[in-house]
Amino acid sequence: MSDDKVLQGPIEKLRNGDLDGAIAELDDLMSVHKTNAEVHHMYAEFANMKNTEAQDDVIPGGKIMMAYKKAMQMDEENVEYIGDFATFALECRRIPVAVKEFQRYARRLEIEDIPVDEVLFNASRNIVDAIEVMDPTKQNPMVQPWLKQALIWSVGGLGYSPADAIEMLSREE
Repeated sequence: MSDDKVLQGPIEKLRNGDLDGAIAELDDLMSVHKTNAEVHHMYAEFANMKNTEAQDDVIPGGKIMMAYKKAMQMDEENVEYIGDFATFALECRRIPVAVKEFQRYARRLEIEDIPVDEVLFNASRNIVDAIEVMDPTKQNPMVQPWLKQALIWSVGGLGYSPADAIEMLSREE
């Protein structure tokens, strides 16, 4: 059965406003279609959507994380899976994991000759926000590499290299 047919039921349920039914069906599909990366990814996305909507961990974060990881293991080249997992890890305040995965995402984009995209640009702001919760002064040596990476992605998202941004900001006006 093609991915489109397998996922048709949960997609229809979501379109009809039945997120819980879509998640339940995807949960069942994960055990039947153990090697279908898209089923695991969609489960993780829908489950995360449910938790975000409820503003609570209705579905355990660990289960969602495992679904993302399983999808990524099955399709290591899929940048969407990497970006979605990194975003989820950041939402869970797992900053080291998120930064590592966003770096992997950025390397994939670089291989495909794609500049910093919206995912990395948004990640830069969210990383800084997450760091501010941990360390409002942003002085902890542990967070310094994360801040540097966030700054690189933020200026890249604006279309500048770090060197160009430094030059521009150093100019006397």
